Amino acid sequence: MDDPTPKLPRPTRRTRGRPRLKSTELQESTTVKALERGLTVLQLLGKSDSASLSTLSLQLGLPASTVYRLLSTLHKLDFVSFDDVTQEWSIGLEAFTVGTSFLNRANLVEASRRVMRDLMIETGETSNLAILAQSGYVTFLTQVETSHPIRAFHLPGTRSLAHASGIGKALLAEFPRERARHLLQQTGLPSFTPKTLTMPEKLFDDLDIAYRRGWSLDDEECHVGMRCIAAAIHDSTGEAIAGVSISGPTARLPDDALSQLGQSVRLAACEISGAIGGTCGGTRGGTATDRADR
Repeated sequence: MDDPTPKLPRPTRRTRGRPRLKSTELQESTTVKALERGLTVLQLLGKSDSASLSTLSLQLGLPASTVYRLLSTLHKLDFVSFDDVTQEWSIGLEAFTVGTSFLNRANLVEASRRVMRDLMIETGETSNLAILAQSGYVTFLTQVETSHPIRAFHLPGTRSLAHASGIGKALLAEFPRERARHLLQQTGLPSFTPKTLTMPEKLFDDLDIAYRRGWSLDDEECHVGMRCIAAAIHDSTGEAIAGVSISGPTARLPDDALSQLGQSVRLAACEISGAIGGTCGGTRGGTATDRADR
């Protein structure tokens, strides 16, 4: 007589510990709401010198009592400071300490400074170093200024949108199409000048060109009369982690000089990549579509 009891599958042996988590899976993980709100407070304060409780409450869309509890916790840990006179909050010393620790990762800034100085001397234009965050914003880390009276100026921490930034486009060009699209969806494609690429098709065509030649061009797409030439910096795995650029007035970066300047910037990016143990991206050929499976 057959046994009516249903047969259960034999349990598989589990390995110890949690499965390894990939960085691409983090956005799908469960987040801690209070922590997320606290970090959002820090982001808001980072964009301004200081802000009142009521201003932060309005910007966050949260009750003042909730925001005050967040600020009090951050204040206890020295991530924010409070001015008794103005009754305003600002970024604290611990936030600065944590932030600067990022700059020490792989000694990126230190390794870049000499190369950036050489690049500025060679081209006569301001040299910049920046990264592209998951928020879709380019954040400038350091700059070596030219002596020309008319020049681009970016304080450390200054942010710009990737689609209208030379470094932003250099990094987007290196990323798989879906990753680049996701980053651009965070901010949209607002127009800053008549030359800003606000149509996805045109932008991705431009990124394909940048990828093939090894450098990107911001052709008055953020500021009228200013151009920026950039190239990606790669780590030991070949991933694009930052970008270096030169920026200056269009009159000093004319069409007939772009190719030579672009190669100078690309070689500088290669030199920085080597200094941090990375690989030189170079001009590899292919298109953004070809990189979809990378």
